[in-house]
Amino acid sequence: MEPINQVIPNQRLIWHGRSNTGRVRSNNEDTFLGLQFDAQELRYLGREGDGSTDHGDYVFAVSDGMGGAAAGEFASRITVDKVTRFMPAAFKRSAQGLAAGFADIFTELYHEIHKAISYLSWGDPDCAGMGATLTLTWFTPGWMYFGHIGDSRLYYLPASEDGIKQLSHDDTYVGWLFRQGKISEWEAKQHPGRTSLQKALGAGHQFVDPQVGAVAYQQGDVFVLCSDGVVDGLFDNEIRRLLKDPEPGERVHDPAQRLVTTAVERSGRDNTTAIVIEVA
Repeated sequence: MEPINQVIPNQRLIWHGRSNTGRVRSNNEDTFLGLQFDAQELRYLGREGDGSTDHGDYVFAVSDGMGGAAAGEFASRITVDKVTRFMPAAFKRSAQGLAAGFADIFTELYHEIHKAISYLSWGDPDCAGMGATLTLTWFTPGWMYFGHIGDSRLYYLPASEDGIKQLSHDDTYVGWLFRQGKISEWEAKQHPGRTSLQKALGAGHQFVDPQVGAVAYQQGDVFVLCSDGVVDGLFDNEIRRLLKDPEPGERVHDPAQRLVTTAVERSGRDNTTAIVIEVA
């Protein structure tokens, strides 16, 4: 269901994005993306910056590729390239009054990415079985829409309460067990099947059914997109502490760097990527 239209004061977004190969892997299969666009132009965002929702919409995305050799890195790059091409066109359709809700837009986008990855996977032996996760946020004035597939994550830290909420669902059996309350967060981290994806873009999956949702945001809210390298190294309450109550020595780093650096120190077994968006 689409949120009810209302007049919302323009808000300022502050973002930081960081990525690290980790301590084990030789290449980085994670990719992250920031875009600002309106009906006239598209602008790539740097690893850090700020901007007002008065000047257009903002998209942030994290994709974790998988596959042999460099195929995983290729898959995640295809994913964010498709996002870059698709979202401004979707904005223009919306501006022209064409009927398309955010759920329809995200579903179409995820299907397009899935087809592109699957086509290359079938046609090139070096890309066989490659796939990618995608966690995507779209900020318009007052509303954040999101799409998700895989085990990258989207977290929400509301200004109104001292907590952290995982908005995305891990597309794994272990993730389902955790959501049902059958295992603890600690048990989920130790489970041998925690990385076995039931849904992904490409990777031999026949169908794509992304999770979609929306959050009405306000000043002081914080959103985090991250790959599973962050989750491997940090518990949820540690993510909250690093963002909301860092130690004096940790404050020298920006929020995304705090997450990535600490996660790599604690684990580092996988590529580690985080984007932190603060509403000012």
